[in-house]
Amino acid sequence: MIETLTPLELKLLDRWQRDFPLESRPFAVLASALEVEEATVLERLAAFRRQGLISRVGAVVRPNTAGASTLAAMAVPPTRLEAVADRVNAEPAVNHNYEREHELNLWFVVAAADPAAVTETLAGISRDSGLEVLDLPLERAYHIDLGFGLEGRGRPRRSGDAGPEAPVVSPDAADRRLLSAIEDGLPQVPRPFAEVAQRLGWSEAEVLDRLRRLCAGGVISRFGLVVRHRSLGYRANAMAVWDVPDDGVDRVAADFAGQPFVTLCYRRPRRRPRWPYNLFCMIHGRDRLTVEAQIGRLNEVAGTRELPQAVLFSRRCFKQRGARFSGETKEEAA
Repeated sequence: MIETLTPLELKLLDRWQRDFPLESRPFAVLASALEVEEATVLERLAAFRRQGLISRVGAVVRPNTAGASTLAAMAVPPTRLEAVADRVNAEPAVNHNYEREHELNLWFVVAAADPAAVTETLAGISRDSGLEVLDLPLERAYHIDLGFGLEGRGRPRRSGDAGPEAPVVSPDAADRRLLSAIEDGLPQVPRPFAEVAQRLGWSEAEVLDRLRRLCAGGVISRFGLVVRHRSLGYRANAMAVWDVPDDGVDRVAADFAGQPFVTLCYRRPRRRPRWPYNLFCMIHGRDRLTVEAQIGRLNEVAGTRELPQAVLFSRRCFKQRGARFSGETKEEAA
């Protein structure tokens, strides 16, 4: 699909995956930089959504800042996989659900208002399926980004890319209302923040001030176009995992997170004997051989070739959308 994009479309998709202008007329700012009309930018973004190239223009929220979340895994008999995946998808709190190449073949993310809601969701899935659900909560994030460099420049990184312990403000109830109001993305109108403010009964200035504070404080890890990587040709997507001694995991993670092809890097608990790994990296690539070579590069850089490790390539995406902050079931965009 990326081969069919015009230079203007490619630049629009590439440049504003982050650092989207938090200003009254943000699409006019984009248009000025691209030397086109504001209406052209709005039309192109609407087309990107129709074509499935982006899911929204909006906030990507750092895990466990405006709620609670976890990664979960199940070993599902192949004959039951689609039925169990449907049951997982039925949970409003589940925002990602993938089949991966491993005995633990179903992996999904649960994001809810609080830890109790996460636990309840996992328990319900386990009860209804009759299968064990491994709970793998985030222990430390070293790099969580999922921005995709589309013009050959490597992954785009936010200004002043934060280290593993970025400062985080504590969002209040009003912040959560705001995040809920934009969880499906900004309205694609000339003054989107004014429209969001009208829904909330606030002023446009308050919406913008709160979003700026949430970005500066690390609650919003990036604000911009959220692309659908598979639609853009990133189809060889691997979760690479290692069992790293606890006293060396931070060093190894720093080496991994510094590589431009790593989109996610984080530490989660081991669940022996089913799951002995504690360091995770996601690599989203265009072909399997390239991704395998990149994982080899990680082992070379960090000296981890002899450590226990596994590579879980994605087979199918059953569900993918942004986290929900309202706690309500919403119809997903087509």
